[in-house]
Amino acid sequence: MSTTALILATEPSHGSNCSLQPVSITRPGIAASRLLLTLALGATTYFTTTDLTHTAAAEEINDKLAHVISFLVLAKLADLSFPQRRYDWAVWTPLLFYGLAIEIIQYHLPYRSFSLLDMVADAGGLLVYWLIIKLWQHSVGNK
Repeated sequence: MSTTALILATEPSHGSNCSLQPVSITRPGIAASRLLLTLALGATTYFTTTDLTHTAAAEEINDKLAHVISFLVLAKLADLSFPQRRYDWAVWTPLLFYGLAIEIIQYHLPYRSFSLLDMVADAGGLLVYWLIIKLWQHSVGNK
């Protein structure tokens, strides 16, 4: 089984220029993506439920950036893990609920707290990934 997926690749003819290109993804590639997704979810869960002390406002800004980047990566891994689907509600909704579950767990931890802004940042990462896909589709359609 071979499925097309969106991959960030370096174009050899243009040196270090990166572009999003469709490539074929095989069953082992899908299995590897699913393993990486599982590991990323485990690592995210660990780091979001561990006692970390945030004291500076700059760390709070970096925390939101970390949420965006984490969910951008999770979105990419989820998209690669289920290439037979488009990146639609069935792919991003479980990730959004995962973010909500993390916040609910953090609410019950004495060294963490529930944050709506964290959930907004999580959704932002999912949205950024969707925008990347749309921009790529638009650029491919105009060639």
